[in-house]
Amino acid sequence: MKDLKYQFYIAGTPEQVWKTLVSPEGTKQIFYGSVIRSTFQEGDSLEYVGPGVDGDETVHVYGNVLEYDPNQVLRFTHYTGNAYMKDDQKFESRISYYLEPVGSCTKLTLIHDQWKEGDPHYENSDKAWWMILNNIKSLVETGRTLDFGEGQ
Repeated sequence: MKDLKYQFYIAGTPEQVWKTLVSPEGTKQIFYGSVIRSTFQEGDSLEYVGPGVDGDETVHVYGNVLEYDPNQVLRFTHYTGNAYMKDDQKFESRISYYLEPVGSCTKLTLIHDQWKEGDPHYENSDKAWWMILNNIKSLVETGRTLDFGEGQ
């Protein structure tokens, strides 16, 4: 399966973009009400937890931290939560965020790779990343997320 790779230039500092990516205030706005639970130590677990099919504590995505360098890199393994797929360990992929200052902007590169053949979440991930990344850009630049309407 083809790697999913996106690059966005955001009118904000790496610190502002980073805060949006990892702080509860940021993640709740860009990840549908979810927060990240993690120590961010390499090898430790990482979970996106928030409202969903299992209530307010639904684990949407989880994995293990592979690399964490504040304001620069966050990489982790990616599994879809048990609420969505009972045999979730079958389909591991990897998510990498890279932040780089470019002039007065920040270049955010997201790579979602190492997909297993037949992963049923590939197409939905490609669609969701566009919305999430546009929301990151909008939130950092305007203080507001985009309104994608009901059911998105």
